[in-house]
Formats: sequence, structure tokens, C-alpha cells
Amino acid sequence: MVKDTSMTSPLFKLGLAALCSTLLASCAQSPTGRSQMLLFSPQQMSKLGADSFEEMKKQEKVSTDAKMNAYVSCVAKAVTAQVPSQYGITSWEVVVFDSKQVNAFALPGGKIGVYSGLLKVAKNQDQLATVIGHELTHVLAQHSNERLSRSQLTGLGLAAADIAMGSSEYRGATMAALGLGVEVGVMLPYGREQESEADRLGLDLMARAGFNPAEAIPLWQNMSAAAGGNAPPQLLSTHPSNENRIAELQAQQAEAVPLYEQARASGLVPQCKA
Repeated sequence: MVKDTSMTSPLFKLGLAALCSTLLASCAQSPTGRSQMLLFSPQQMSKLGADSFEEMKKQEKVSTDAKMNAYVSCVAKAVTAQVPSQYGITSWEVVVFDSKQVNAFALPGGKIGVYSGLLKVAKNQDQLATVIGHELTHVLAQHSNERLSRSQLTGLGLAAADIAMGSSEYRGATMAALGLGVEVGVMLPYGREQESEADRLGLDLMARAGFNPAEAIPLWQNMSAAAGGNAPPQLLSTHPSNENRIAELQAQQAEAVPLYEQARASGLVPQCKA
């Protein structure tokens, strides 16, 4: 019999932290225990994410490949179904961008973008779920809010009203805080601590959806191979070193595999076909 760990999981605790942060700023703490400064409300961040996503859809080519869209949506739907209800995100919009970029992102407000180039490196549904789980966790852990708050404290002077209204004067700074470059399609890095959190909690999330967490290892090996000794793919370039990342993911298998087995035993067996 597999023990039900849903109430004690980092993601569940993260949901409680997110709920708490709406009440007390001093309550802001990442699921790994790292202190966070969050100056903007979930509503402000959701509006910012939604506005930025609409901007990207206007400026980037959206894929019309029905099979590819169905495949990505299938994986995303399975992973997002495991997002704790405390976040209040009832639906996620998934868009595939027709681009050779090896990348994906998620934005506050329930937005997910996947570049078609990623599917040449994420070879199966489990590897794609690894990436989507990682990107979702950036949203759930409020990493964008954290980075935007830090920007304000370090002198950019971003006012809450400017963020909420999407002031053009601050567009570059706010897009950067979301992980999106001023130049459309250019992804900017989160900090290494944030990336490590997203790896750990994203693996938890995808395993709970019934995807095999062991596939996270070959995914990052594929990423490294795709670099070909040159500059690595955008998704890899700003993250922890490849060797450290793989070592950490291997160590996390002991926690993730039981979650995967529990999910499969309960009937969560994704069948997303590329």
C-alpha cells in the first residue's frame, strides 16, 4: 500500500504559502524554506501575465499543427490537473509557438507557452511533462513576483499601479521579471535557487500526474547534446550546471518515484501521442 503524501507534499505546502501570502507579506516563504519578498498581489501578477501573453501571441507565429497542439495540450492538461486548488487557477491556456527555439514558459494567470523546437529535444510525453512541470512551478512559487519585487527594491521604482495597468514606461522591466526578454521570444534567467526549486517541485508535480520522473535525466542529457559544444539551448543556458542538475534530479528520484507509482495505481496513466 502506498502512503498518501498529498497533504504533506511541498506543493501542498506551497499552496498554503500562496494563500497565506495574500494575508501577510511576512508569511512569504518558498516551499524549500527560502524567504521571499512579494510586493505585488496575485491579481496584479495575473493581469501582467495575461497581458504579456496576449502581446506574445500577436508578435510570434502560433503553430497551426493540430496534432502537435493536441499533444502538447494533452501533456499540459494532465500536469495542470495536479496544481493544488489553493492557487485558484481554474483553467490554463496553452499555446504552441512555431519556432526552432528549445524552450517553454508559464506565466501568472494560467498561461503556458511551448516552442515547437522543444519537441525535438523532449523526446516523449514524460520529458515534455518534466519541462512543463518545471515552468508551472515558477508560477506557483511566485518567482516572477519575487523578481519583480526585487527589481523595485533595487531602484527601478516600479509602482504597483504601473504594474497593474501595464504601463508602457515599465514594459521592459515587467516583461523581464516574467522571464520574457524585451525582444519577443527571448527568455531571461531566473536565479539558480529559483531554478533548483522549479526542478524539484516540477518533478513532484509531473510524477503526481502519472509521468515517469526518471525521464528527467535523459531530458537534460538531450539538452546537453543539443548544445553541441556551443551555446546551450535557452532553457538550459541560465539554469544550474548540467552535471549538478542531473545529480540533483537523480537524488530526487527516491521521493518522486513513489508519487509516480501512487498516481499510476490510482488510474493516472497519461497516453499523449506526439
